[in-house]
Amino acid sequence: MHDHDDAGMYTKAIHAGQGIDPATGAVSVPIYQSSTFAFESTAQGAARFAGKDDGYIYTRLGNPTIRSLEDCVTAMEGGYRGLATASGMAAVCSVYFALLGQGAHVVSSRSVYGPSRVVLETQFSRFGVHATFVGTEDADAIEAAMTPETKLVYVETPTNPTIEVTDLARAAEIAHAHGALLCVDNTFCSPVLQRPIEFGADIVLHSMTKFLNGHADVVAGMLVAKDEETFNRLRPTVVNFGGTMDPHQAWLVLRGVKTLPLRVMRGQENAAVVARRLAEHPKVEWVRYPGLETDPAFELASKQMDGPGSLLSFGLTGGYEAGCRMLDSVKLAALAVSLGGIETLIQHPASMTHAAMTAEAREKAGITDGLVRLSVGCEDIEDILADLTQALDKA
Repeated sequence: MHDHDDAGMYTKAIHAGQGIDPATGAVSVPIYQSSTFAFESTAQGAARFAGKDDGYIYTRLGNPTIRSLEDCVTAMEGGYRGLATASGMAAVCSVYFALLGQGAHVVSSRSVYGPSRVVLETQFSRFGVHATFVGTEDADAIEAAMTPETKLVYVETPTNPTIEVTDLARAAEIAHAHGALLCVDNTFCSPVLQRPIEFGADIVLHSMTKFLNGHADVVAGMLVAKDEETFNRLRPTVVNFGGTMDPHQAWLVLRGVKTLPLRVMRGQENAAVVARRLAEHPKVEWVRYPGLETDPAFELASKQMDGPGSLLSFGLTGGYEAGCRMLDSVKLAALAVSLGGIETLIQHPASMTHAAMTAEAREKAGITDGLVRLSVGCEDIEDILADLTQALDKA
């Protein structure tokens, strides 16, 4: 059991996995900047290496600062235990390495974070791993893609960058019926808005670079396992491949997590206004945002998520050229990849985050050349709207 299991999300973000330092009374979790930890005796050292003592040995294997972060996110996600990694892609690859072997098959969202797909197609394929990418917002498509060799169903919801929503309960049901595990990339929602384990997911994954850290100054990842068995499958891969994070990195993310619910709710409030304004703009051809009643995912998102979030995508009537003119004209928003920070970010997936995908794969995934992805930040809404309006005028 984790501390503060029965507390609310704001309380968990501030207190779970943390506490007053017994040695000094420090309120903030200390940065244990040590690569190795001394044993009181050879017996204690042996017990720790044997897994009978939960103490620390070596920071690649575990560290008190990192453990505080892992326990905090685990409590928010409602899982068994977490594994912090050096980057979001370290988390993704750890899942693949831990669960997929020669001849294994994975079913994944077609519109997923570009490198999460590309690494399967270009790297894991070299070792006999096969992948099928489908529109996981259609549960029937997941079912149709399953084979006797399928070991993993890997979904991102909402998807990046098309903002499509997958029915997690159905995805879990399908995966488990075929003897596979379900891993959900929950980066776009954070545990504030969605907790996939509640719907049957076996693993929850985060690029903590995004919402959990929230300040565009740390690269980090996290895995949360539903149960001890799944955790024990993941942990050897993370520690033996060396994808663990360092203590200072963990402390920075933990500091960011404390304000996670505040930032998520503020960004979501702004995004709802932006989405409605864009949907009414004559130069905007379409908008995908689960908070719009006209959005295809509105009903499912209303049931599965505690809010539509602060990510949206849209297309301009002038297509690619108009999009470029708009992107080059923003002043408050930063023309930059990533998302989930306190600042508003805007980018063009086809030429940036998903450029490594083939044009055919992008087309099938719905990542059109005119698609613009917007991560709405916590600035004053009037300033965000003014910036987008003047940029649209130039498109």
